[in-house]
Amino acid sequence: MMIKDTSLRQDPDLRKELALLARGCDLVFPSRFKKRLKAFQQVQVQAKKEDLLPPALRETIPRFYFPRGCPKLNYNIDAVIARIENAFTEFENEKATLEDMGKVAKVCDCPFYWKVPLFCAAGGERTGCVSVHKFIAMWRKILQNCHDDASKFLRLLAKPGCSYVEQEDFIPLIQDVVNTHPGLTFLREAAEFHTRYVTTVIQRIFYTVNRSWTGRITSTEIKRSCLLQNIALLEEEEDINQLTEFFSYEHFYVIYCKFWELDTDHDLYIDQKDLARHNDDGKTSSMKWQIIGSRWDKKPHKERKIGYADFVWFLISEEDKTTQTSIEYWFRCMDLDGDGVLSMYELNYFYEDQCKKLECMSIEPLPFEDCLCQLLDLVKPVCEGKITLHDLKKCKMANVFFDTLFNIDKYLEHEQKDPFSIQRQDVESDGPELTDWERFAATEYENLVAEEAANDQWNDG
Repeated sequence: MMIKDTSLRQDPDLRKELALLARGCDLVFPSRFKKRLKAFQQVQVQAKKEDLLPPALRETIPRFYFPRGCPKLNYNIDAVIARIENAFTEFENEKATLEDMGKVAKVCDCPFYWKVPLFCAAGGERTGCVSVHKFIAMWRKILQNCHDDASKFLRLLAKPGCSYVEQEDFIPLIQDVVNTHPGLTFLREAAEFHTRYVTTVIQRIFYTVNRSWTGRITSTEIKRSCLLQNIALLEEEEDINQLTEFFSYEHFYVIYCKFWELDTDHDLYIDQKDLARHNDDGKTSSMKWQIIGSRWDKKPHKERKIGYADFVWFLISEEDKTTQTSIEYWFRCMDLDGDGVLSMYELNYFYEDQCKKLECMSIEPLPFEDCLCQLLDLVKPVCEGKITLHDLKKCKMANVFFDTLFNIDKYLEHEQKDPFSIQRQDVESDGPELTDWERFAATEYENLVAEEAANDQWNDG
């Protein structure tokens, strides 16, 4: 017997009923089938009626999810459009160039350095200017659909039809910062370093903002970060080095100089041998291989290298192991089998290399069993014999945990401070004013400047 109604055939409950009816039977009589089918449909209709909420009750439940921001009451879009039209009358032929977009951005109630995204979103990148009609059409559509700064910013930067931004989407904005910010005047004359600075800033943005590790930043991630606040501060702060989260030139200088020192052939890639020179080979061989090899698994061993973008992530994670991203970075390196937990075998695998380094320094290493007891007391994992990412984030001493297993210099530094005998730091206590990364960058920048000054004096003398 054929069922003509396609919705019935697609109903999983009906299909289950038919299967139960036909189970163990070679033949299903039509009369029996029709009777059971009618009874089943009546039950289904009754169940659906009971599931429906009364209209009055549905109306009392307000909408609570606004992925593009909650619409503002009494927000007059026409008044904003009128201000924009008035601003464009000051431009020749009512067309704005890139130099004019700063004023347009302020009229739109946007930060000054949104000017390039606004210009490109209205088609200015193709034509060299933006007409008042094209800009108003673009901005009206955004105001009607996006109701908070994060969704507006993402809509401006993202490719058409995308609900996320990728790394290349940030290039025009960061290049504009290089071209126009008063704190980077000296950098504008060195065009060969523009790409490196832009790459550094973009990697730092994704390092901090892209908590999902997808390479795609969503509006939710923008809302939860300080990215928009830092972009807004670019207009107010003339000293770019005060913006240490993303835009600091001093931080870029430190990162790039560290990379340049290791990249002896200057092909913008470093291999395991190059990485071994970082901090006088402070990393264990097993961890160096994880850093280099994890990104080029399909390539032969001799061809496995990391570029400058990957080095930015490595250096920041190496010097500050207290952040969420750095903990995730090193956890991924240590999770050899990718099962989401660190087993005792994986801890022993990395600690063996650490012991070899200690023996080369004539230091007797702590037996792994004793070290393991200390690490477990430090982390206090929920599941015995397994350490999860949540365990490491919760313990607030992940830096000590990681350095004990694969960073010889910092491990010895922690040993001198006797970290395993002191009480765990309180989560609510006030931390230092500077982060570990900021302290490292400040110290290294001073050393690099002093070294350069000494070289100049030597050459002049």
